[in-house]
Amino acid sequence: MVLSCHNLYKSFGEQTILDNCSFHIEEYDKAAIVGINGAGKSTLLKIIAGELSADRGNCIISKDKQLGYLPQQQNMESDHTIFDELLLVKQNLLDLEQQIRILELKMKSQKGDELQSLMDSYSRLTHEFERNNGYGYKSEITGILKGLGFEESDFEKSVSKLSGGQKTRVALGKILLNKPDIIMLDEPTNHLDLESISWLETYLLNYKGSVLIVSHDRYFLDRITNKIIELDFSKTTTFTGNYSAYSEKKAIIRTAQWNAYMNQQNEIKHQEEVIKKLKSFNREKSIRRAESREKMLDKIEVLDKPLEHTAQIKMQIEPHLLSGTDVLCLDSVSKSFGALTLFKDLNVTIYRGEHVALIGNNGTGKTTILKLINQLYPCDHGAIKLGTNVHIGYYDQEHNVLHKEKTLFEEIADDYPTLTNTEIRNTLAAFLFTGDEVYKRIMDLSGGERGRVSLAKLMLSEANFLILDEPTNHLDMISKEILENVLNSYSGTILYVSHDRYFINKTATRILDLEGGQLTNYIGNYDYYLEKKVIKGGTFDQGSKEVEESSAKLDWKQQKEQIAGQRKLESDLKKTEETITELEARSLQIDEEMSKPENAVDVQILLKLSQQKAEVLEELDLLYDKWSLLTDSLPVS
Repeated sequence: MVLSCHNLYKSFGEQTILDNCSFHIEEYDKAAIVGINGAGKSTLLKIIAGELSADRGNCIISKDKQLGYLPQQQNMESDHTIFDELLLVKQNLLDLEQQIRILELKMKSQKGDELQSLMDSYSRLTHEFERNNGYGYKSEITGILKGLGFEESDFEKSVSKLSGGQKTRVALGKILLNKPDIIMLDEPTNHLDLESISWLETYLLNYKGSVLIVSHDRYFLDRITNKIIELDFSKTTTFTGNYSAYSEKKAIIRTAQWNAYMNQQNEIKHQEEVIKKLKSFNREKSIRRAESREKMLDKIEVLDKPLEHTAQIKMQIEPHLLSGTDVLCLDSVSKSFGALTLFKDLNVTIYRGEHVALIGNNGTGKTTILKLINQLYPCDHGAIKLGTNVHIGYYDQEHNVLHKEKTLFEEIADDYPTLTNTEIRNTLAAFLFTGDEVYKRIMDLSGGERGRVSLAKLMLSEANFLILDEPTNHLDMISKEILENVLNSYSGTILYVSHDRYFINKTATRILDLEGGQLTNYIGNYDYYLEKKVIKGGTFDQGSKEVEESSAKLDWKQQKEQIAGQRKLESDLKKTEETITELEARSLQIDEEMSKPENAVDVQILLKLSQQKAEVLEELDLLYDKWSLLTDSLPVS
């Protein structure tokens, strides 16, 4: 065990962030902390890194283990070049190299014992230098920088002149170069393109140490993790396996919790109805049974309703008009900015109903293509043609469609004046804005919140061609799943740019790969794209298909038998209740006949009526037993 967290508690004011959180990281573990935005993932990393103190509990890092931590935001101020900044990590080797050079100079002028002493020192230092990759550290720095997306021409750029994202990559490079025993990374893929993310995945997979990551990149987590630490409602739960395994287990647990809760609630309701029915029979035996059931009901330990962050969005995007079959045609489209040519002679047609992902490395021109289509930039050459009845809905990653000074409510109301207050609130609630949150100003929202407002407006537009630029940026995993479900149910056409490979895998029916200024077409999702680009092949498992079909037939047969059995029980229960009603009526009729004056003095008639009454009551007792048995046998709904 290299890291152990025990009963961590942290609050900010009245808000509890962590509540008795415990977990551990073993040597060589590749673990991830997952949870919704605001759950406290970054806070947890800061506590482990020692940048923030817990109110209670402790984090223990094993003796002699080094921790490397990459926070989301970098305040790196340095006059060094990119290469020299990474070179600082190897300062011990630089010092060692300098000592070796000094010894080499001294040995030229020494003899005898002094020379032997210098040679011994020289041998010891050169051995240490070689053991620490002294002859290869410059190549190692070059490899890491290139892996993180820097070109050799970038190496001499000053760190102070870099963007925030570039500084984050430099900081990440320094951590990887330092090779700590535990690497802790907070959203490391935010500023990396697909190629760099793929490189980082391979690097971390082969890393001879432990890794703890916070990331919304589910495909990334699938590739490298063997442990998921879920932070949910201030509590931590540990799952073995990658993100998909966690997601499946979590869904099973969530379903089981809901089923257990709903089944118990239905059982309680069912027992209350049975008790009421038994009391209505107004018989001593049925009343005793009702009282017995009431005692059993009082002993039930009522389950708490499972906590949920949000209900699934029920609203769907649906086109107002049906577009023509050909939605978009790029005909020999070219675009340059000064001496930089992004692409030349692009030709592609997108058809109605396709969900197309446009992928490629940073700087290849993906967002530019979207802006050309939306006429925000002019083409240098070629033409962009929209099909018949095509109405575009554009989601800009900069959210320029939003008005910063407006509230959320005003943003929707002003653009869609025909909507009622309730309809506006319902739309915003679908994207997780409830209560007084609708009166927040756009300028006060986080990036993820602005993204959700933009998506809400997009849904109301009733466009039949959605163009989305990085729609999952800053969204937490729940919001991403909601967006995936909404887009998958959309019957119109979608073209989007995204680095989120999990999202692409879930939503794309076609991929356009922009590389070297040209588009390559792949009909399928991201896994299919990888298969065709990297593996170049694949087989179809006919046996597996036959097993699935056989299993489906068996399930259908069992389901049919269950339905038939349930219908028979329902029919028997109905007949039993009808017979009880008839016999209870007959019992009352006998009582009335026995109370008639002319019968009250006739012993023979009274004996006959008494015999009939006893038979009716005996049969009723049997029917009450049968009714209880049938009632308990039927599935509670």
